[in-house]
Amino acid sequence: MDIIKVLQEELKIGRGQAEAAVKLIDEGNTIPFIARYRKDVTGSLDDQVLRNLDERLRYLRNLEEKKEQVLSSIGEQGKLTPELEQQIKEAMTLVAVEDLYRPYRPKRRTRATIAQEKGLGPLADAIALQMTKEPLEILAAAYISEEKGVASAEEAIAGAKDILAERISDEADYRTYIRNTTMNQGTIQSEAKDPKAESVYEMYYQYEETIRKAAGHRILALNRGEEEKFLTVKITAPEEQILRYLEKQVIIRDNPYTTPVLKDVAADSYSRLIAPSIEREIRNDLTEKAEDGAIKVFGRNLEQLLMQPPIVGNVVLGWDPAFRTGCKLAVVDATGKVLDTVVIYPTAPQFKVREAKETLKKLIKKYHITLISVGNGTASRESEQVIVEFLKEIPEKVQYVIVNEAGASVYSASKLATEEFPQFDVGQRSAASIARRLQDPLAELVKIDPRSIGVGQYQHDMNQKKLSTALQAVVEDCVNRVGVDLNTASAPLLEYVSGISKALAKNIVAYREENGAFRSRAQLLKVAKLGPKAYEQCAGFMRIQGGKNPLDATSVHPESYGAAEQLLKRLGYQPEDIVKGGLPGISRKVSDYKKLAQELEIGEMTLRDIVKELEKPARDPRDEMPKPILRSDILEMKDLTPGMVLKGTVRNVIDFGAFVDIGVHQDGLVHISQMSDKYIKHPMEVVSVGDIVEVKVLSVDLAKKRIALTMKL
Repeated sequence: MDIIKVLQEELKIGRGQAEAAVKLIDEGNTIPFIARYRKDVTGSLDDQVLRNLDERLRYLRNLEEKKEQVLSSIGEQGKLTPELEQQIKEAMTLVAVEDLYRPYRPKRRTRATIAQEKGLGPLADAIALQMTKEPLEILAAAYISEEKGVASAEEAIAGAKDILAERISDEADYRTYIRNTTMNQGTIQSEAKDPKAESVYEMYYQYEETIRKAAGHRILALNRGEEEKFLTVKITAPEEQILRYLEKQVIIRDNPYTTPVLKDVAADSYSRLIAPSIEREIRNDLTEKAEDGAIKVFGRNLEQLLMQPPIVGNVVLGWDPAFRTGCKLAVVDATGKVLDTVVIYPTAPQFKVREAKETLKKLIKKYHITLISVGNGTASRESEQVIVEFLKEIPEKVQYVIVNEAGASVYSASKLATEEFPQFDVGQRSAASIARRLQDPLAELVKIDPRSIGVGQYQHDMNQKKLSTALQAVVEDCVNRVGVDLNTASAPLLEYVSGISKALAKNIVAYREENGAFRSRAQLLKVAKLGPKAYEQCAGFMRIQGGKNPLDATSVHPESYGAAEQLLKRLGYQPEDIVKGGLPGISRKVSDYKKLAQELEIGEMTLRDIVKELEKPARDPRDEMPKPILRSDILEMKDLTPGMVLKGTVRNVIDFGAFVDIGVHQDGLVHISQMSDKYIKHPMEVVSVGDIVEVKVLSVDLAKKRIALTMKL
């Protein structure tokens, strides 16, 4: 197989692009590094295309390895024909290779292998040839043997039928036809194990849908309902059509003695051997595709969440709401340093509201707090009521934000949080995290397992390794797109930088603590175990403010410093000019990028990136994202009426719609049908996590705590 050609055709890129990307990956370069600093080599392939290429490259190489194993195994058995070898070499999927290998795979003892051991193979061959001119009982009598355990002609015929049934089930062409027919014409059905039982799966108690139209989120829901013992799920196929097909393949002539037997054999082979196997394959395939779709949605949601703009320059009060144990507060300064922590009890059962307000007044006056970041968990509604009432009583202008606290409790109980805040309890750590995730969502959320952040669907039901790998890639891309401050970044943030492992991240922090702030990127080479390759991969994503070289504060890679300095000199600038707010208008001074790139001995795309960076150094791509909604008053679910128009924040996007926070502590659902007047295949065509959207209330169900919203205004 020409792997490069397959990648080129699948990803719709040039052959040279595919070859260059594969070479760079094989040389140990990371995806973020290739996407950002090797555009001239790959023809500007972005990180998403490169990740798809990397994933397909691994699959295709595994496929080739599997083919070699299969060819070797069949060859050792002396059964490899030129035709079979060609079929295996041309197979494009692991399933196709497995189908071809099935007849030659070492088998556990089956009814067919037992029949073979009894010497009934020749009888099976005779039946398959359909040439006999006498009843099969007469033919089978010759195989009766007390020694071999064949007591009668009927037993001999039954054993021969078992052999033939297994041969049919092992035929790759038959399986391919049956699999495709079932996929195209079959249905997936479910019914309740107990129709009277109440559950969230009631819509699936009598459910049927064609397999090819089954949406991923419904497949995952069926799987969960089956796992939780509420549902029985099965695949149905056009059985009559499949049996007619099998009979046509195995009955090559009309013979009154063999035709009825072969019909029985075809039916037995399908019902006992093929159908269960095909059903498992299809269920697995549907689940895998549903998982891939859900992981893609999860990844996109996570990306939007991580790329939410930081709210800088504010002293923030993090508020972790609770009832019995009290609300934990943490005051965090503009740099993320925790200045103070305290516990107040304004909620049930204590209701110490007056004391809580006095504490809040002192904190706001002492630390000049301007923002309160409130977690949206238990007791957040009650906490918000206290906050709104309090804000009306004080002269200072303070606003509050309801923050999604998903994962805060996971972080607060983690080893990392214990190391970061050894003197705090879990509540205080959680309050600090809630404050910091408003100040810099990316820096704080990288400390939490992405699976715990709560912006997916059915994430606990899918392949956890695949999910984790995909989400780690999303975090890695986000961190490298933004870049990190080498002198303030935590170890958890640094370990997502291209080329930096967990151990290297800790070594960087240790070096910084021992030697003080980094003054240049080149100092990274003095960090224990950080060699030239890791330096090449990470240096461009590290930022140093106020260092020896102004270029260290930009995304210009050290390998291009010479070219960047020549460029500045040619255009009449000094490196020091960069720190004075960038070089606006520098792009207008470059008339011929191609010619200038040749003179500077760098690629044209690299030159364009350098110019763009010098124009506005260390630009933060998050600045273009919508800012969180700051609140100063409260709205309750009972205040909502149909027709009311509100602004809200998209909290989660799923296959059938989006959940929007409109400030009533119960997210409303905008169904996909209510998102646009135009037809859309997926909600992500319209909204992303973090978007600020205008919605109209369609209906409110207080009993079930459901809010239906529309974006069709």
